[in-house]
Amino acid sequence: MLLNINNLSRKFDGKEVLNIPQLSIEQGELVGILGNNGAGKTTLFRLCLNLLQATEENVSINNHNVALSSEWKKYTSAFIDDHFLIDFLTPMEHFDFTGYLYGVDKLDIMNLLNDFISFLGEEILKDKKKRIEKFSKGNKQKIGIVSAMITLPKLLILDEPFNFLDPSSQIQMKKLLQNYNQKYKATVLLSSHNLQYIMDVCSRITVLESGRIVHDVSNPDEAAKTAVKNYFENRL
Repeated sequence: MLLNINNLSRKFDGKEVLNIPQLSIEQGELVGILGNNGAGKTTLFRLCLNLLQATEENVSINNHNVALSSEWKKYTSAFIDDHFLIDFLTPMEHFDFTGYLYGVDKLDIMNLLNDFISFLGEEILKDKKKRIEKFSKGNKQKIGIVSAMITLPKLLILDEPFNFLDPSSQIQMKKLLQNYNQKYKATVLLSSHNLQYIMDVCSRITVLESGRIVHDVSNPDEAAKTAVKNYFENRL
């Protein structure tokens, strides 16, 4: 198992917001986490990345406990929100610095960026001096996603990667995720409020409600997808 969760829970002010007895994700899976606001998606990701301290926890990535080891960081990358960006850097400075942290040299970063030129677009790439803080939310989202992907992590975690993207970029985002997953046999874990995007992209769908897993379907057929859709319709 690349990612293994046992008895993971988190409380805020005495209220339990996440409780996952067991969740295992294999190398090469493309997993979509669905849930309404407050379902616990971002909390789950932050606990997996050891950005929050769990009330109880046993999260391991490639057999390394995330709270006790740093080894997992060498092959794990994520973009949760724009706090992950160093916004006084230019995009290229940010890409180079990310590469440096993961031991990837500038030339390799430049070569890897070729796969993302169309997605990033001219506005991000043409102005070599424009700092990240000056870009729109959508372009910051693109920069963060690409920064997470260019080090070729075994485990890629993206929270709401379709947020702030225009329709054309959303279509490109879906293709990038699928291609990355297939080309590098990487595990991709992403969340979204958009049911259709998850249905289109992911080989496994996991649904959270009030911090608990209520559906977990691998290689969903049409019947399974319909069941997930009906689940959310029944909550209207």
